[in-house]
Amino acid sequence: METWHIVAHGNVQGVGYRAACEDLAIQLGLGGWVRNRADGSVEVMAYGPPERLMALRDWMASGPPSAQVERLVVEPGEGEFELFEWRPTV
Repeated sequence: METWHIVAHGNVQGVGYRAACEDLAIQLGLGGWVRNRADGSVEVMAYGPPERLMALRDWMASGPPSAQVERLVVEPGEGEFELFEWRPTV
């Protein structure tokens, strides 16, 4: 089990990116959270098996049809999470 911190930059707010990301993470059985950031990016902390984290990362690289992901930053994260949740914007 691993924890990944992933930040998607580009046109990723107001296009259903966060909600779709949350839905996929739950379907994949991951724990963690997703939130919008004041700089216009979407931030994720995800915990689970590496192959499921990779599936989330791969989806986040393009997101839903109306999103335009310019850059994805993936780093090791911290924490273990049982459930995946939405968090308020920071």
